Amino acid sequence: MRILVVEDEESLADLVKTRLTKEKFLVDVSLDGEEGLYNALSDIYDLIILDVMLPYVNGFEILKQIRENNINTKVIMLTAKGELNDKLEGLLNGADDYMTKPFHLEELVARVNIQLRKGNDNVVKDILEYKDLKLNLKTSTIESKKTGENIEIGKKEFQLLEYLIENANIIVSKDQIYDKVWGIERETESNNLEAYLSFIRKKFKAIGTNVTIKAIRGMGYKLEEKE
Repeated sequence: MRILVVEDEESLADLVKTRLTKEKFLVDVSLDGEEGLYNALSDIYDLIILDVMLPYVNGFEILKQIRENNINTKVIMLTAKGELNDKLEGLLNGADDYMTKPFHLEELVARVNIQLRKGNDNVVKDILEYKDLKLNLKTSTIESKKTGENIEIGKKEFQLLEYLIENANIIVSKDQIYDKVWGIERETESNNLEAYLSFIRKKFKAIGTNVTIKAIRGMGYKLEEKE
């Protein structure tokens, strides 16, 4: 899953990025409100960590504009202010959560996980499933329910497979994959897509799952169950 951190304190932004990256999230950073708004409106993020006090465009205005554009990305607001009015303004304008600086990184990670792992029943899920395939979000392993075999997968394989499972039975284009999994790094790394897909297919074979990644000529890729 991809997260945008909009925070003008560069040292704090770097700390947050480093910690969330350890959780296998894909993280981009914007150091001012103007760039943050531009990136937020791309609608490629699953969650935005949004500071209130920013140069050029403040966090409340960014939140307002993304909601006016019908972007339903989860938003956690950050601020040095603790006044109730600030919290209410953020929540009433569509923020999903609110943290006051200074904060503990582990609490932020917990809140991010709660927002991103919630199912429709509001239960936080550690497993994504498609047919007989299970992806463990905590251990970065895949398992076949049919054979009981499991194997660990690499970071980029995990991020790619997570996106495919979340969009199971839907054809996702190369551009959609590049935007979601590689983001602003797509110019330098996206040519590795076929290699990562090949790695995943080999691991599917190793655990004996019935799931495969099908290439749809001229359109993209999707998960499906082998006949």
